[in-house]
Amino acid sequence: MTATPARPGSRPSAPTTGWLTREDCHLEDLIEVLADETRPADYPHASRVEREVLVYDAATLRHTAADPATRRDVQAELARALSEGPGIVVLAGALDPAVVDRATAAFERMITDQRATGTGAGDHFAKPGANDRVWNALEKLAVTDPETFVAYYANDLLALAATAWLGTGYQVTSQVNVVNPGGEGQTVHRDYHLGFQSDEVCAGYPAHVHALSQALTLQGAVAHVDMPVESGPTLYLPHSQKYAHGYVAYRRPEFQEYFVAHHVQLPLAKGDAVFFNPALFHAAGTNHSADIKRMANLLQISSAFGRAMETVDRARVVGAIYPALQAARPGLSEQEVANVIAASAEGYSFPTNLDRDQPIGGLAPHTQAELVADALRDGMPLGELRDRLTARDAARLSH
Repeated sequence: MTATPARPGSRPSAPTTGWLTREDCHLEDLIEVLADETRPADYPHASRVEREVLVYDAATLRHTAADPATRRDVQAELARALSEGPGIVVLAGALDPAVVDRATAAFERMITDQRATGTGAGDHFAKPGANDRVWNALEKLAVTDPETFVAYYANDLLALAATAWLGTGYQVTSQVNVVNPGGEGQTVHRDYHLGFQSDEVCAGYPAHVHALSQALTLQGAVAHVDMPVESGPTLYLPHSQKYAHGYVAYRRPEFQEYFVAHHVQLPLAKGDAVFFNPALFHAAGTNHSADIKRMANLLQISSAFGRAMETVDRARVVGAIYPALQAARPGLSEQEVANVIAASAEGYSFPTNLDRDQPIGGLAPHTQAELVADALRDGMPLGELRDRLTARDAARLSH
């Protein structure tokens, strides 16, 4: 690894420039990071610390944040907890259980419809089949039960957490995950963006982008049922978001084994909300209960800044240049061809419709850029490429 030398007294596992590789991942560096402790005195608005996790009482937090003079203090504390602290906070009693029940009923209808039509969804980090997943639950709830949507997302604490981490202009998406009795949990992972990429792809991003990825999204989960430990609420390693190599480390067997042996797990009550840094090592737990369908609404809240300045019809661009690129290709190096594709085609899988555009053989669906590269390699005619681009765009629409 080529990286800026660590300052005296700083962790060698936290470079800010250079490159991060699997070969530089050492379990002892993660363990050193996990030695940090969550000190209650550093978080005066929290009601308690439980197994290194900060727990906030929703009623108290709501009252404190209602005063503009203290609201920003609360937000700064939450942001500090997510970055420098344990990386996770629990807002106990954040949502009205009656509103949660209404949303649960709507989600259960969606799951019933999915099963009836054979369109059940898989999971990024768990085996499909035994559990239930509703992709784009935000839009589906808005369309099927707008009154419940309004009551649910009017919640002030959801907005408090989102603006504390991301500022204004954020975008909310939601996926419902149900781990049924006996359903297996997930393997340890980090989350979107880099957490959904392979080790090889992650290694192609410099160290400062690994750090930046954490600031682009906020992960959240609302408990839709009471979740005792035996039902498998989320497993996590507090403070692990501070391990710089985490995106290229979490798949290594020694890291997986350490997580299984040392994770933290807290029970949740219906209406509790959990928010955590997407770089926190975590996984949904296995449901060992006999009769609890453990439902959580997973909130993935994105920064307003995750957008380009201009709207570009990249399928149109690709269709226009493809014949010229085919003609020029014999005189170009592979890297030069890749450069043209990178400048013209969409190189990222998301956002997409995961009901139709599901990941095949990986964590993310194929990109438009990969489609163009395959077309060039196979000598695909322009007409066929355009048809595939059109079909791909249609599959990505939300409805």
